[in-house]
Amino acid sequence: MRLTRVFTDQLLASGSDIRLEPEASRHLLTVLRLGPGDPVCLFNGQGGEYAGILQAGSGRQACVSVGAHHAEDRQSPLAICLAIGISRGERMDLIVQKATELGVATIAPLITERTEVRLRGERIDKKLRHWQQIIISACEQCGRNRLPRLLPLQELDQWLANAPAMPQERRFVLHHRAHRQLRQLAEQSCRSTALLIGPEGGLTDEEIRRAETTGYEALQLGPRILRTETAPLAAISVLQSIWGDWL
Repeated sequence: MRLTRVFTDQLLASGSDIRLEPEASRHLLTVLRLGPGDPVCLFNGQGGEYAGILQAGSGRQACVSVGAHHAEDRQSPLAICLAIGISRGERMDLIVQKATELGVATIAPLITERTEVRLRGERIDKKLRHWQQIIISACEQCGRNRLPRLLPLQELDQWLANAPAMPQERRFVLHHRAHRQLRQLAEQSCRSTALLIGPEGGLTDEEIRRAETTGYEALQLGPRILRTETAPLAAISVLQSIWGDWL
């Protein structure tokens, strides 16, 4: 039976007891129907994970005894920052979830010229909280013990203006009419990269030109045009294979 992994914002220390947050408690007690004595795995994004044993809680709040710490990291040696034009419906949710599973270090949601999703005020905060929860759930599922950083929603031009000060060694923008392909980078080395991808309809030629002036290299994945939810996942997989922890 697979061990249930639980994220908590709390400080974790071997030998202590903690009461889990309402959502985590509901998932353990109501959805999974776990009870006293059942094992769980705890992590708080600070590195490593802890063995835990579910104790008798009060009401609907789960209480866990924190056991031994295990210094499992599972972070990719390649720090990928995915800068992605937000898309409609569940497409962005899928991108956030799968990019987390594939090992990205940072996710930067962007507003571009062809972005059809309009978010303002409280809707922005609500959407960011929603994506953060998707990240947490994906980390619980895939075994990551450090959460990818989710940046605030911003305009593409704001993102590009900050590009020269960013720590990434290489910056790439996907463009289906580019002549260079990711596989041509295999003989080079890189420890950190930014990957810029547009929403439905892609980035405009002018946006790609502006990206190139800030150090982004235009690349294509292959002869077929991929959907906005497919392109980032394919590109991340190739980058992890070239420079990351995929064989």
